[in-house]
Amino acid sequence: MRYLLLSFCVALSFLATAQSMPTLFETSKGTQTPTYPEVIRWWQRMDAASPIVQMKAAGPSDAGYPLHLVLVSGDKDFNIASLKRKQRNIIFVLNGIHPGEPDGIDASMLLVRDIVAGKLKLSANIVLAVVPVYNIGGALNRSANYRVDQNGPDEFGFRGNSQNLDLNRDFIKLDSKEATTFTRIFHELDPDVFIDNHVSNGADYQHVMTLIASQYNKLGGVMGKYLKETFVPALFADMQKRGFDLVPYVNHFGETPEQGWSMFWDSPRYSSGYASLWHSFAFVPETHMLKPYAQRVAATKALMESFIQFTATNGKQITQLRKQQQEAYAQIKDLPIKWTLDTTQKSLITFKGYTSGKKSSAVSGLPRLYYDREKPFTRQVPFYDFYRDTARVTAPKAYVLPKGWVKVVERLQANGVQLVPLKKDSMIEVESYRILSYQASPRPFEGHHLNGKVQTEKQVKKILFHTGDYLIPLNQPAWHFLVQTLEPEAEDSYFAWNFFDPVLGQKEGFSDYMFEDTAAAYLASHPEVKALLEERKKKDPEFAKSAAAQLDFVYKNSPWYEPAHLQYPVYRVAN
Repeated sequence: MRYLLLSFCVALSFLATAQSMPTLFETSKGTQTPTYPEVIRWWQRMDAASPIVQMKAAGPSDAGYPLHLVLVSGDKDFNIASLKRKQRNIIFVLNGIHPGEPDGIDASMLLVRDIVAGKLKLSANIVLAVVPVYNIGGALNRSANYRVDQNGPDEFGFRGNSQNLDLNRDFIKLDSKEATTFTRIFHELDPDVFIDNHVSNGADYQHVMTLIASQYNKLGGVMGKYLKETFVPALFADMQKRGFDLVPYVNHFGETPEQGWSMFWDSPRYSSGYASLWHSFAFVPETHMLKPYAQRVAATKALMESFIQFTATNGKQITQLRKQQQEAYAQIKDLPIKWTLDTTQKSLITFKGYTSGKKSSAVSGLPRLYYDREKPFTRQVPFYDFYRDTARVTAPKAYVLPKGWVKVVERLQANGVQLVPLKKDSMIEVESYRILSYQASPRPFEGHHLNGKVQTEKQVKKILFHTGDYLIPLNQPAWHFLVQTLEPEAEDSYFAWNFFDPVLGQKEGFSDYMFEDTAAAYLASHPEVKALLEERKKKDPEFAKSAAAQLDFVYKNSPWYEPAHLQYPVYRVAN
């Protein structure tokens, strides 16, 4: 009886705590979101008041403030290793990656307060992990003038971080301290479900919430099948019961969405694409910017409750599917690295939109698009969600990375990759790539000029590697991540993100007037090169007219040409 009375008193204490901790969102009647310091102070109070909530500093950010992680654990156990032994299902929520989209920041505060107050039951198998604000620099850079088209709150943060980076493009390249800290949090948690809360822009329509689920073909295996056939349909059904009709993220083809759209391609540069490489179920909720802020926060909270409910009910199956996927992938040797949308496969989804039209622009006098909210409609529209792979690679037994490529080494280490330093100089037979062609983006993208349309040729050769160079075995949990980052033709590889660009520049050369005699003597003693030169001249009239091009051809087919030029510096040890 005393125990029951004590438990009842504790519950009342939690309820009183919740009632005494209103948020700025509530006191402003849904028109305002707190500043970054206000957010952290609120969570500190919640940590102090509730034994099931713990907030800790998890690592640095570019803003100079620590990135915080909040854990909500019903049995008051906040040790991740211990929680893993207990087979808890971890749901990891990331908020404020774009601080101008603060819906998740406020919704998470309301959600956890409801859990503490007993209004929302957190199943014993669920642990909630929340980053209150990810992009701290952007959150500190507040204004009422950002996101001009968004319907509230009154003032909010900026999209770029302290380096003006879009952190939702930084999960592979790790140019920010935030992303490096995130990788360490992510791998410690190894979440079953990952949620990255956002706000969408674009067309006008009736839906308050849209959803990006990680692309199921790319996720693959039993998890991809479960995501498409079970997880996502359950979320849609539950959200409809909660008063919010979900629709896939509106990524439409034409000027308006009625023609249908394709499933968003979340490559590994994005949070959900990155999480998929580690066999987590990953989602990006996107509320609609034109809906009132209070409505958007309510939808975000409702969707997080749906995630909690589904994971609580299906936690054992989710755990088993992840284990099954990891074991299956460990046996797979042939992996896709490029994909394209298959427009021959589609389904029909229910879309609630507004009739669009054209009227004269008050700015230009020319026709402009508008949506008439007095003319809503509900109709079936095509949704293209099938992607087929267009390039595959056979995974090697191991990669070899010379130790001088420090930036790549650091990024692999941040992701918990096992790197084995060679104990002595070693001659190893490897498969090596030579870069035949690539196309660098003409404009910078997030501080890089991405290399695309990469073509390579593979050669088998013996290379002398030195003490301290790294052997990277593929029989480790990171192997899918390694293939996607170390194969040069993969869309978000380290080569694509310019980490190996120094090999693209030729360091040695020749003086044409001096090399003329050397080249002539070389051709005389190497008739096979002479034959190649003559063949090229016959096939290429412009080449035949250029003395400089022909001299360069001889140089590049001679022993004087540097072997490092266009030699991709990651090598494959074949199985």
